[in-house]
Amino acid sequence: MNFKIIIPARYNSSRLPGKPLLDIAGKPMIQHVFERAKESEASEIIIATDDQRIEQVALAFGADVCMTQAGHPSGTDRLAEVASQRNFIDDDIIINVQGDEPCLPAQLIDQVASDLERHQDADIATLCSLIKHEKQVFDPNVVKVVMDADGYALYFSRAPIPWMRDHFNQQSTLPPELPHYRHIGLYGYRASFLKHYAELSPCLLEREESLEQLRALHYGKKIHMSKATIEPSHGVDTAEDLDGIRQLFV
Repeated sequence: MNFKIIIPARYNSSRLPGKPLLDIAGKPMIQHVFERAKESEASEIIIATDDQRIEQVALAFGADVCMTQAGHPSGTDRLAEVASQRNFIDDDIIINVQGDEPCLPAQLIDQVASDLERHQDADIATLCSLIKHEKQVFDPNVVKVVMDADGYALYFSRAPIPWMRDHFNQQSTLPPELPHYRHIGLYGYRASFLKHYAELSPCLLEREESLEQLRALHYGKKIHMSKATIEPSHGVDTAEDLDGIRQLFV
């Protein structure tokens, strides 16, 4: 298996400005993400950013950095620019590792790459895990996904999906007869898809849910889901998340 990792990193975050450079145990967050990526089987790792502060820090700890344009509507659009700049061939498999996942297990990175390699009809491969706590179903920061019989995504949402009308109208506990799945934001693509994706205009669902994967579904692309082989870590979306991650490194 041969694949590349691109880590998109932007400085301006509405909830945590400068997020990639926030300190965790004496290192910037982006360095922890880079170190997790190095534990995978990837043949190449690139940090993609439009911010010189991130570039300088990443170069200092030995990363390969690709400077991209500002204003990309999503991390996937940023990856598409990297694929173009670096002249990746169409069959190259590229894994999008989010820059706010300092505890991401490398095993999951390898799993996504392997899953995309096995499913030649998939445009994207990504992961999900079973939701075990009721509050996650109703948490808009936890993205939910529903799938078809072959494991391809039907829809992603920040809302509680699937909505069991007769159950949720009366209580907020998880119904044991219908599992709910959380999407894990780790994506695999082929370079050919990224080149095409950059030509697709963002859709209304993508903008309103703030979920870039909905653009792919809107244009009829296939997203294959596999269940994470190990329990994934949580990324850093809020200051509370950051405090929790910092405690793991104490």
